[in-house]
Amino acid sequence: HVQLVESGGDSVQAGGTLRLSCAASGISVSTSSMAWFRQPPGKQREGVAAINRDETTSYGDSVKGRFTISKDNAKNTLYLQMDSLKPDDTAMYFCAADPKRSVLVAGLGYSGQGTQVTVS
Repeated sequence: HVQLVESGGDSVQAGGTLRLSCAASGISVSTSSMAWFRQPPGKQREGVAAINRDETTSYGDSVKGRFTISKDNAKNTLYLQMDSLKPDDTAMYFCAADPKRSVLVAGLGYSGQGTQVTVS
C-alpha cells in the first residue's frame, strides 16, 4: 500500500520561508522519480519541481532560484525548500512519486493529499 503524506504547509508573509515534507511508505524514494505540484485557487495544477531517479532536478520558471527539491533516502522523505515566498505561491502543494519510471510523468504514479501554503 503506497502512501504519500505531505506536511509543512502554513500561512506566512511575503519573503518568508517554508519547508515542505512528503513522507513516503510502500515505495522507496531512492529508486523513484518524484515531484512537487501545486494548485492555486481556481487554477489548474502545475509542476513546481522534479527530481529524477538519477537525482537530476528541474524547476518551473516561476520558482527557479527560490525553491529547492531534495530527498533523504534514509528517511524515505521528499522535501521542498521554499525561500523568498510570494503571494503567487499560494496554493495547495502535492507530492507525487513513480517507482516505475526514471522521470515522473504528470498524471502517472502516486500522489498525496496535499498541504496548504498561503502567502500574504
